[in-house]
Amino acid sequence: MRQLLLLRHAKSLWDDPKLSDHARPLNARGREAGRAVGDAMRARGLVPDLVLVSSARRTLQTLESLQPWSRTPLIEPMDALYLASVPALLDVLHLVTESIETILLIGHNPGLHELAMVLVGAQAFTQASGEDAAMLDRLAQGYPTAALSEFEITGPWTTLGEGGGHLKRFTAPRDQSDDNA
Repeated sequence: MRQLLLLRHAKSLWDDPKLSDHARPLNARGREAGRAVGDAMRARGLVPDLVLVSSARRTLQTLESLQPWSRTPLIEPMDALYLASVPALLDVLHLVTESIETILLIGHNPGLHELAMVLVGAQAFTQASGEDAAMLDRLAQGYPTAALSEFEITGPWTTLGEGGGHLKRFTAPRDQSDDNA
């Protein structure tokens, strides 16, 4: 079964007006959150085969903070992922070869949040109950920096779209210390 991991970049600096948005680095809190996400991914055995990462400095630094990996994934920094919309994100995912089982996509809001909602699909909200419903409600409320969603994908990458993913887990930095599952 294929797996798609969506990670929003960690907290970045806003205090240098000379820097373009694309050049903003992580702040200390962001670096710490990135390390916590990396630790949580290792604890869950989440190792991507392919990392698709926005070319923005903060996303590349988020990727650096996740390492080390137990095996080295292919890493593709992409200008097309910088502040990408859902159609642009899906276009990139549709081009992934079918032999890739696990993708980590590191990007930006609002595109990542909107993509997560599209993958879940509207029907999931009416059918979910208990913990699944609570997780979906939390996802619907927003996608904070350094938040990670884990999706099971049953179909091919080429047709990924509305309702094409089953949300297994959604965690934000505040969950990392409590989330050992």
